[in-house]
Amino acid sequence: MKIAVLHDYADVFRETPAYFRLKDHEVVIHTDAYVDPSRVIEQTAGCEALLLTQQRVPLTRQIIESLPELRFISQTGRNTYHLDISACTQQGIVVSAGASGGGGSPYSTTAELTWGLILASLRHLPYEIDRLQQGHWHTTVGTRLFGHTLGVYAFGHIGGAVARVGKAFGMHVVCWGREGSTARAKTEGFEIAASREAFFENADVISLHLPSNHETRGIVTAADLARMKPTALLVNTSRAPIIAAGALVAALQQGRPGFAAVDVYEEEPVVGATHPLLHMSNVLCTPHLGYAERGGYAALYTLAVDQLLAFAEGQPINVVNPEAVGKR
Repeated sequence: MKIAVLHDYADVFRETPAYFRLKDHEVVIHTDAYVDPSRVIEQTAGCEALLLTQQRVPLTRQIIESLPELRFISQTGRNTYHLDISACTQQGIVVSAGASGGGGSPYSTTAELTWGLILASLRHLPYEIDRLQQGHWHTTVGTRLFGHTLGVYAFGHIGGAVARVGKAFGMHVVCWGREGSTARAKTEGFEIAASREAFFENADVISLHLPSNHETRGIVTAADLARMKPTALLVNTSRAPIIAAGALVAALQQGRPGFAAVDVYEEEPVVGATHPLLHMSNVLCTPHLGYAERGGYAALYTLAVDQLLAFAEGQPINVVNPEAVGKR
């Protein structure tokens, strides 16, 4: 098969063991970051299979219908919200998407980045590092973690990891979320906020860990943010649409919360420094690095290649749209 690998920004796929398992196939790797969907058509034209690195550019019906030779899409990870599955099925394109697995670890790379952002924000690390390189000594005073309140919204795999580290730092950890989420938090001995209002009002740091879907879109409202302390930090390493459109920028301009650390954006990749959060002095921004870790990439690509080889052998696995199997 001729296989296109898209959106491998860090050019890491060819360094993984999974890459060498495709030695009998023609593989073309694209590492550039873009938002123009026509680039997907350009880079995938003539290919029978497509390996997508996470959910970086939406594959719309228009794109799918413009790729007549495409027969298979292997998705890294299980999320397919960026794919028009109906269009794929109608065109006879099989989509495979399986979970990458956490290796049984109670922690995650996204949780690690969350804490990197919290510490960097509260101790003003980017600013002070830049100032030191310019020849200046420190001019800010940081905020400690011990004794302060950490709010964790959604106690899943990542949220739970963030809560445990907060506890280890001596923080007062309070959780919020749906019934299943709060039940898991209670089982591990974490406190549940008395109300949604109290959760946002009392936390010194709030970390969001909700999935992005039609039920969670805009679930964090402008009213929620307005309840936060002017000294509080909001951290989002989940997905941008869980915060109501425009609400975070407006809230930060109004001073509640006082600070934010963000790894995710409404439209990615963000190129040309066009996002308003990038130009705010009270925000620390990173380019969706939560999962961008060498071991995590290796696991994602291993499964994606498993799916490619299974399809090549006529026995596709982790199929999202079984109606497409054998259609072409």
